Amino acid sequence: MRWYRGFSALCTKAGGFFIAPEKLEVTVTMGVFEELKARGLIAQMTDEEKIRDLLDNHKIKFYIGFDPTADSLHVGHFLQIMVMAHMQRAGHVPIALFGGGTGMIGDPSGKTDMRKMLTPEEINHNIECFKRQMSRLVDFSDGKAIMANNGDWLLNLNYIKFLRDVGVHFSVNRMLAAECYKQRLERGLSFFELNYMIMQSYDFLELNHRYDCQMELGGDDQWSNIIGGVELIRRKEGKDVYGMTFALLTNSEGKKMGKTERGAVWLDPNKTSPFDFYQYWRNIGDADVIKCLKFLTFLPLEEIQELEKLEGGELNKAKEILAYEVTKSIHGEEEAKKAQEGARALFGAGTNTEHMPTTEISENDFTNGEIGLLDVLVKTKLVPSKGEGRRLVEQGGISIDDVKAASGTLKLTMEQFEKGYVIIKKGKKVFHKVVLTK
Repeated sequence: MRWYRGFSALCTKAGGFFIAPEKLEVTVTMGVFEELKARGLIAQMTDEEKIRDLLDNHKIKFYIGFDPTADSLHVGHFLQIMVMAHMQRAGHVPIALFGGGTGMIGDPSGKTDMRKMLTPEEINHNIECFKRQMSRLVDFSDGKAIMANNGDWLLNLNYIKFLRDVGVHFSVNRMLAAECYKQRLERGLSFFELNYMIMQSYDFLELNHRYDCQMELGGDDQWSNIIGGVELIRRKEGKDVYGMTFALLTNSEGKKMGKTERGAVWLDPNKTSPFDFYQYWRNIGDADVIKCLKFLTFLPLEEIQELEKLEGGELNKAKEILAYEVTKSIHGEEEAKKAQEGARALFGAGTNTEHMPTTEISENDFTNGEIGLLDVLVKTKLVPSKGEGRRLVEQGGISIDDVKAASGTLKLTMEQFEKGYVIIKKGKKVFHKVVLTK
């Protein structure tokens, strides 16, 4: 028999027995472990029973690492941050570890070529950008979360001492068999990159010493690196710590999400506008919308289950909810509303261009009152090159003010900007306003 605390207060006592009222509603709150599992986020664990107990019955510190390979977080990072937020809401303390040290090498996981080597100045700049963006999504006030930088302990290591204290616990044979090195082995794995697993494992050891961190979380491509840290602490300290990975953000075809023809989908509004960000989620495939609602929003699972019943064109309702919720989390409610209104106008009456992505050009960009369409396409970043623009035009993929462009040699004239702007449509769903400034 399972006894619920506080149950007796709802009952009347008669003859030594508790008698429940005729109508009794009992709400059982789902623990964070079951929440993550029900959303399909959990991939692998080192000890399911112990992890379930830690997450549902204790308050622990855990960490997720972020290497500063760019000056903005992207959609792949957002999934990791959502896991951090779920854990924080359950009372656990996230440690966001920025790779001021590991970023000097670069994670070889899933890469066929060595990552570009960044300068210390670039790495520090990127970390500051990460900190600002992450603070919008995770509460770092009053010790509710911790920011750390592994450069604090990795950059000044004594190499020989490190090899004796840490390197001795790693088998090269086992490391080379790890999934994270397989693709690199086909093209050539440098000794430089081979060190990455050892350094990430050492991060876990250091965070355990400094903060009593008991768990490392990460994407499923980090499983081998996480196991390395768990094993290192067990061998050096004789302590049990734990690792858990979560599913990668992939579409129904198994391809990573967060990429467009124009590049990655960034969380920085200067790199991916709130409108384009909204449109990315509004236009995802039918087979992916429910999964993304579970992964990337805090909508209750009961609501998502209702949306899962939608079919065909009705799924657009679910996509709009997804786009709005994700954009609100990243850019705030005001920008989410603007993006939603702009999208509805485009796909509805087609008159409201106020919140459409915009590029300004001036009269100086014209020659003899004309400007090449391909020049405009590159300037708006709708295409990466004139060659790509020409191919797209020839395939019928570009329209100007609802008139399909017939040739890549087409010129836009000053007269076409009489109302102050033209609307370029790429494919069926990408719109861009080109404004002529005086």
